[in-house]
Amino acid sequence: MQNALQIAWLIPLFPLLGFLINGLGRKHLSKSAIGVIGSGVILASFVMSIWVFLQVKDGNTHVADYFNFISVGDLSIPFAFQLDQLSSLFLLIITGVGFLIHVYSASYMHEEKTEHFGRYFSYLNLFVFSMLLLVMGGNYVIMFIGWEGVGLCSYLLIGYWFKKAEYNKAANKAFIMNRIGDLAFLIAIFWIIKKVGNVNYHDVFQFAGENKFSTADITGITLLLFVGATGKSAQIPLYTWLPDAMAGPTPVSALIHAATMVTAGIYMIARSNVLYSLSHTTMNIVAIVGLATALLAATIALKQNDIKKVLAYSTVSQLGFMFLALGTGAYVAAVFHVMTHAFFKALLFLGSGSVIHAMGGEQDIRNMGGLSKKLSVTYFTFLVGCIAIAGIPPFSGFFSKDAILLSAFEKSPVLYGIALFTALLTAFYMFRLLFITFSGKFRGTHEQEHHLHESPAAMTIPLIILAVLSIIGGFVGIPEALMHGGDKLSAFLSPVIKPHEGTPVSHSTEYGLMALSTVLVIAMIIAAWFKFRNYQRSEAAGFGKVLENKWYVDELYDKIIVNPLNKFGGFLNSFIEKFVIDGVVNGVGRIVNYSSRQLRLLQSGQVGSYIFLMVLSMLVVFVLQFFLRK
Repeated sequence: MQNALQIAWLIPLFPLLGFLINGLGRKHLSKSAIGVIGSGVILASFVMSIWVFLQVKDGNTHVADYFNFISVGDLSIPFAFQLDQLSSLFLLIITGVGFLIHVYSASYMHEEKTEHFGRYFSYLNLFVFSMLLLVMGGNYVIMFIGWEGVGLCSYLLIGYWFKKAEYNKAANKAFIMNRIGDLAFLIAIFWIIKKVGNVNYHDVFQFAGENKFSTADITGITLLLFVGATGKSAQIPLYTWLPDAMAGPTPVSALIHAATMVTAGIYMIARSNVLYSLSHTTMNIVAIVGLATALLAATIALKQNDIKKVLAYSTVSQLGFMFLALGTGAYVAAVFHVMTHAFFKALLFLGSGSVIHAMGGEQDIRNMGGLSKKLSVTYFTFLVGCIAIAGIPPFSGFFSKDAILLSAFEKSPVLYGIALFTALLTAFYMFRLLFITFSGKFRGTHEQEHHLHESPAAMTIPLIILAVLSIIGGFVGIPEALMHGGDKLSAFLSPVIKPHEGTPVSHSTEYGLMALSTVLVIAMIIAAWFKFRNYQRSEAAGFGKVLENKWYVDELYDKIIVNPLNKFGGFLNSFIEKFVIDGVVNGVGRIVNYSSRQLRLLQSGQVGSYIFLMVLSMLVVFVLQFFLRK
């Protein structure tokens, strides 16, 4: 079986080949060929991922060292893939959801020119390749290569429509804010190398298990890794790039927000659970930052009117829930929510794409309404996604969010109360989105209403598949309180992820928590129904204006960070660059030029001048010899 797992390198190779073929052949291949190649390579990776998952499920894990990647003195870092329970699960999520997004994209992006269509699919394939490299890496350096690749691809895809200046700004913002986190991740890697001597997971975790890290070391390393995760997974204060990432095509938003980039930070911390469990300080910081992010993003989502922006802030909020779980030691619950979130968030983003497609590019939900009559499949699947994210049993979001709320309750009733309140906000703003978009009367133009139509099968079939997964996806993590032995996910991940050590609660208490959250969520849905079923356009006022403007965080960042940096850059450009750097460079040139003009007078070609210089030189020598001679 080990030899069989050796060919798992084909999983990332297929998307890489798709990237090369579509990228280099974009001017020669037809759209159909590009779509088939781009989607086909992801399907091949998905099939391979299923096969690897089955092998791992039978207990066959493997670390494959392919070649020595870096060798400096005593430091040796192999190019290695680690195939275990955690990586195999993420492979299924990335390639499975990624394949559906690729199929959807083939129809959604069909109006693009063939050359740009090929460029788009090559970027998508490279994105998936980078994410696969990240989760399959057998050490932190290979993870970091995939980490950087994902950041690059996000820049390329967010700025895909590069002729629009605001889209380029959004791409730059994502790239620059991620660099902050990436620097912290890189410093953590160097710190690990200094202490351990290599970056292989097995050696690092064994070193930690033997308590060879000092308290300062383990706290510093885990905090730096967490800063890296805040960049990729959009936590306070590095979250503002993610809503702006909506500038990219809608399938890109689904790929970034559901199955790939934003889950990288969750994966990294879950993979490093041995390190994090040794630092209570870092764990508390992770939990507090996660919960604060979840609450902040949920409040902002209440007043957003762009259909994709609501979903974007929803993603930030759900990522906050995942970090809350990580911070309370419930690593499996965080991974569980990554999986269920991939299903219902990809569904919601692709559903929003179907709505935007039908509305001719319109994204403002205030100009929609009554779409359930014309977009029945989109409406039904979107409803499933909303129920799932709200956490209504037996949909997938209920089980994963319940596990997170339970871990928060075991840690602190205060954490639980805030997390529950945030979950209620989630239900309210998601059903606000649903009712304003699909209920009531149509509020758009007559031309938009005339062209309303359901999306083609290539777009609706992925929606239906994701809807089914959103319904049944939570059954792999049914809590013990509801079914003995139902939590198969914890048992599957137990060799990689340390079991949760929170203060256990009784089954009756757990039933009460489930009932409380379910009843309150249903109450919020009913409240949203009465408030928004016959929505009439109105402008936000008072505190609502603050939420609509996202707590003015972007404006604050501009004032205290961006504008001062721009002014400092202007000063460097206008003074230091022109007068200091250019002054030195140009001054050297002027001195050489002036000196040359003076020296050429020595070679005038006039005999009289030469005789004069000879006599003058003799006089100088005579004076020096006579007066300075000792």
